[in-house]
Amino acid sequence: MKIGIANDVAMAAEALRRVVASTSEHQVVWIARTGLEAVRMCADKRPDLVLMDLNMPELDGVEATRQIMQRTPCAILVVTGQPQDNVSQVFRALGAGALDVTATPLLARGGGGDSALLHKIKTIGKLIRVSGAEAHPAHSPERADARIKHLLAIGSSTGGPIAVAKILAGWNPAPGTAIVVVQHIDENFAAHFSKWLGEQLLMPVRVIEDGDPLEAGCVQVARTNDHLVLSARQRLHYDDVPRDYAYRPSVDVFFHCVARNWEGDATGVLLTGMGRDGAAGLLAMRQAGKATIAQDQASSAVYGMPRAAAEIDAAQQILSLENIGRALRSRIGSTPAGN
Repeated sequence: MKIGIANDVAMAAEALRRVVASTSEHQVVWIARTGLEAVRMCADKRPDLVLMDLNMPELDGVEATRQIMQRTPCAILVVTGQPQDNVSQVFRALGAGALDVTATPLLARGGGGDSALLHKIKTIGKLIRVSGAEAHPAHSPERADARIKHLLAIGSSTGGPIAVAKILAGWNPAPGTAIVVVQHIDENFAAHFSKWLGEQLLMPVRVIEDGDPLEAGCVQVARTNDHLVLSARQRLHYDDVPRDYAYRPSVDVFFHCVARNWEGDATGVLLTGMGRDGAAGLLAMRQAGKATIAQDQASSAVYGMPRAAAEIDAAQQILSLENIGRALRSRIGSTPAGN
């Protein structure tokens, strides 16, 4: 891949250049020292991927990401000194269109920074090239627990954290509503995503541990790079199959499980993201008689996953973020204030 580096610290930029140059699969096409320079260089010589720092002069990484995605969209990986110390800024960048986040190799805690970065780059390369391979969950139907009256399954990728927060903000769903979110995000940052999301919502947000039951009254978030699966006994588990699937955790895998195993009422929502993950699973949900919604192009940070769903007629409704929130409240209902 052709890779651009946006980092104003010479030592960090050189460390990134050396990591990229260590493999024959990739080449550095430019190095920008400011956010504004990164925007201009993307316009002049658009790369396949930008390694974007957060703190830079003229434009920070968040605004640079936003402008690049508006003018000359390409894959963006946030690479910054200590991501865990910049959670708010990281999620703003993800909301602006960045795909993922990792630590700068030079500053990575505990070593292994070079291999971690190359793994991220390899995964993003697969996402760019992938053309809709389907997941194949194989879990037998069981009997559903009547205590959960409605299952809301949400899948998202690029721009997803902000989108998920917007459709759920200010809402206390009707009793018996279980909400599960599968967001493409590295397992090392999943707990931070859960904590950040919880600060935006009225409902508690919890990361899912293997074997957890499906719960009403909270938002449950997938937390590993393995795929989240659901049995109709309302137990959530992680499975590494399919191992070579580019999307981890896969929205398709979870949506297929809902279609196959969940006998009750359910709604599938597919939000912004690069690639095609979730489209086939959303179609399976629709064919199983579940309600299905996809985000529209105008409100998507990247109109990839929702577009793929629209192309195969997987979504009964294609709505803006604002209208998705309204549709969920209308379909599922709300708990009266004070309850």
